[in-house]
Amino acid sequence: MLDSTLISRRRLLTALALSPLLLKMNTARAGTIDLNRIVALEWLPVELMLALGITPYGVADVPNYNLWVNEPRLPESVIDIGLRTEPNLELLTLMKPSFLFWSAGYGPSEATMARIAPGRGFTFSDGKKPLTMAKKSINDMAHFLNRESQAKQHLDEFDALIDSLKPRFAQRGDRPLLMVTLLDARHMLVFGKNCLFQEVLDSFGIRNAWDGEMTFWGSTTVGIDRLAAFRDVDVLCFDHGNEREMQSLMATPLWQAMPFVRAQRFQRAPAVWFYGATLSAMHFARVLDNALGGRA
Repeated sequence: MLDSTLISRRRLLTALALSPLLLKMNTARAGTIDLNRIVALEWLPVELMLALGITPYGVADVPNYNLWVNEPRLPESVIDIGLRTEPNLELLTLMKPSFLFWSAGYGPSEATMARIAPGRGFTFSDGKKPLTMAKKSINDMAHFLNRESQAKQHLDEFDALIDSLKPRFAQRGDRPLLMVTLLDARHMLVFGKNCLFQEVLDSFGIRNAWDGEMTFWGSTTVGIDRLAAFRDVDVLCFDHGNEREMQSLMATPLWQAMPFVRAQRFQRAPAVWFYGATLSAMHFARVLDNALGGRA
């Protein structure tokens, strides 16, 4: 007869060896997932879920979501589970989520999350066309959760919105658009040709004014003084609960001397999430229409 300790050790080793397979099996059984108890550890999967008509059970960092994402709004029922990088693991354990969604490569390790519930990550960008990747991620999540019809309806609505707004920019001309948001008293975040909004700009025939350095995420931090080099451009600056900082900046001689400020081609805009998916892109399209649509 085999020693009981040896048997237990063998069982443990077998379980460890099979754990990746078991996780894949669990994550493949979408039909057994309670859609009312899915927690999103980052804001990208929040948006993917909302696009499919699913309200997250919990969301990381709800206060900052409301400041930076703004649209779509979260229902009051959503539970704040802490920071995106460091969620409250004790609270998550007590909540007993049916599944966890996160952004691939961001936040806690998959091993840490696997101790609470099975989960899956979704990719924001390939470094080139994040909106194209967003559409793929929505279809991937829809396939996983058996929500293909909802995904098709949403993507059809996306295409219809873009098509309906195209004529609004037909007479605008060739003036490029610079997109920014204020980070602090001396720095702006600018958005380049691999940002989430670029494919929307392409659809409307609007050139992106930023042609400088860029990161994988489609944005880069620059000193405010560098904006003085932009002359015949429209500038759209996204707010995020930073009214005091914006007022301080706009009162400075440096800002008042900016060519686009003197030409009255600077506009502030509501918060739009730069690293989201199709709902953020649709929100951006509406904001852009409100700012520049129907204008020469």
